[in-house]
Amino acid sequence: MSSSLDVFLLGALELDSAIELQERMRDEIAGRNDRHGVLLVCEHPPAITIGREGRFADVLIDRDELVSRRIDVRWVNRGGGTFLHLPGQLAINAIVPLERLALGLTGLRSAFEASLIAMAGDLKVPAERSTAAPGAVCRCGQFAFIGAGVRDWVSYGGMLVNVSLPQEILDLVRWTDTDVRVTSLSAQRTRPTAVSTVRESLIRNLSQAMGYDSYHLFTGHPLLHRTTRKVYVYA
Repeated sequence: MSSSLDVFLLGALELDSAIELQERMRDEIAGRNDRHGVLLVCEHPPAITIGREGRFADVLIDRDELVSRRIDVRWVNRGGGTFLHLPGQLAINAIVPLERLALGLTGLRSAFEASLIAMAGDLKVPAERSTAAPGAVCRCGQFAFIGAGVRDWVSYGGMLVNVSLPQEILDLVRWTDTDVRVTSLSAQRTRPTAVSTVRESLIRNLSQAMGYDSYHLFTGHPLLHRTTRKVYVYA
């Protein structure tokens, strides 16, 4: 029986492709009886997703500007509110068997937050768990958000980490119902921060926090079907 964690570095990936691959991985892991898990690590082209705690009113720009910026808006079946996705932001989706790892959704959230705080520590950024929305905050504001779900005791979704994004872009949506400022790691550090550096630290710390002794890195995935970009704007 396998207890490995496979980590797939997928580069720039459309939301449709990421969702489709997550669903296939979730079905595969649900049919196993071991601790084998998967992380899908990527960056997304411009998009807005609205989770179970979000609403369309969280989108703070009008339809014409959404179309001109080529930002699609999607309702998705995950926890969390309204998130903006862009290059310069790291998405880590965890498809892992929670029951076999002795984790529930609360334990998974704790593992996510512990890995975010440890990663920030690697960058010499003091951070802590957010009280505004699941994720992590630093002195400048919240730089990471958690939006996960579970089906058949297998998780999907995961974390978004704002690594290097302009503040005016972050302000296009209302990320939380509080007045907590949304920021990026590069803003906190007042210097450029490489996505690859954040990615390496998060993978290492998250695998440990979820109880995996080691992980295997892959580039690409044989089942990945990359889709053609379309723009959707829903009310």
